Amino acid sequence: MCKLFSTAVIAVLFLTSCSNTANTSTTANDSASKTSSDSAATVDGHPAWIEQGNVYEVNVRQYTPEGTFNAFAPNLQRLKDMGVQTLWFMPVNPISKFGRKGVLGSYYAVSDYDAINPEYGNMDDWKALVNKAHSMGFKVIIDWVPNHTGADHPWLNNHPNFFVKDSTGKPAVAFDWSDVRQLDYKNTEMQDSMIAAMKYWVKNTNIDGFRCDVAWNVPGEFWKKCITQLKAAKPGMFFLAEGDKPYLLQNGFDAFYPWDAFHMMINVAKGKRLAFALDSVKARYDTAYPPAAIPMYFTSNHDENSWNKADYGTMPGASHAPFAVFTQTFAKSVPLIYSGQEEPFLDSVSFFYKDTITMHDYKRAPFYKTLLNLRKSNSALAANASFKKLRTSNDAAIYAYERQNGANKVLVVLNLSAKPQKFTWTDQPSEKEWSNVFLMNKEPALTSIEPWGYAVYERK
Repeated sequence: MCKLFSTAVIAVLFLTSCSNTANTSTTANDSASKTSSDSAATVDGHPAWIEQGNVYEVNVRQYTPEGTFNAFAPNLQRLKDMGVQTLWFMPVNPISKFGRKGVLGSYYAVSDYDAINPEYGNMDDWKALVNKAHSMGFKVIIDWVPNHTGADHPWLNNHPNFFVKDSTGKPAVAFDWSDVRQLDYKNTEMQDSMIAAMKYWVKNTNIDGFRCDVAWNVPGEFWKKCITQLKAAKPGMFFLAEGDKPYLLQNGFDAFYPWDAFHMMINVAKGKRLAFALDSVKARYDTAYPPAAIPMYFTSNHDENSWNKADYGTMPGASHAPFAVFTQTFAKSVPLIYSGQEEPFLDSVSFFYKDTITMHDYKRAPFYKTLLNLRKSNSALAANASFKKLRTSNDAAIYAYERQNGANKVLVVLNLSAKPQKFTWTDQPSEKEWSNVFLMNKEPALTSIEPWGYAVYERK
């Protein structure tokens, strides 16, 4: 709601394990054990598989005319070919009917934590989709709504003490969201019930983690207890917080929403701020968060698209590309791509009504494929790889930096302005010659660049 594999080896091992699930030989069991061990490996307390990974947000309702799991499934190969690693599915739970907004209601007004939205299919359909995704090497996380329930959730009748009460003694409305009711985190029984519901999805559908909605309004003590238990139940799980409060990272979340950076990118795209304004945001993140905290950078998501015209309005036309490169390559980043951005779908997607995202040409897919494959193949873009800002004679428009992990390096040069720019290097790039990943040639780092231009280089 509103503010609101790290290597190919892992994927190969996973595919080997899945293809041999029916084989009970020692070899198959050893392979499955090895895969499980790899998936459970950690780096700086995070799942190792996310370090060079990425997230693709799936809006099931709007993804196809049918709006079902089965209709979405044929897109898996296309997304795999584009380089997508982790699929984040927006809430798969049923939607409350009481107080429903629009015809279909909000995805985030959950009527039952233990069930599937019948509009999407049934539990068997969901399990088949997860299994197919896993067999292809994807990770799967689901959207979880812990801050509130829908207005006709069974807990309202069966456990009225699970909810905050308003001045009249009735279950309180969360913020101004009239279709939901606010849960009371002072109630430890409710907390345990919430954790049990999350464990249900891990145990029964084998998901790999959660994106937690309105995480910023749920106490840190709960998150510490919840995430500790769930990671014990299935080591290697990934937790993404919709929120940017430091306490979320201090209590178990792997990644957060870097709202300040996103809004600064919009201001730079509009010409309201200069490129170097992004430095102040990074400095704030470096001091406010644990050193290994992962910002999930994005140019759009379901909220920003539906309510604020991202990315077609906030970073229109050619201006989108350098900011997309930024999200894919910046310090500590695990990037997000929202449904339809690969087209690109240049419209807002309705929140409460059927509004299919039409995709035919996938014009941005090669662009994203290049960046996603670079993240996978070059450890200099791992979340824990080093970052160095490179100063130029024109930092008002040019934003340049190097990432490095051992001998692996990536150099990024962005023109965050609507005019062609020339510049000289104040801080020299570490190599005299680089491989340009988009042009597929070797060259010195450039010193002139077109409006909204970008250059991404690597050395391995």
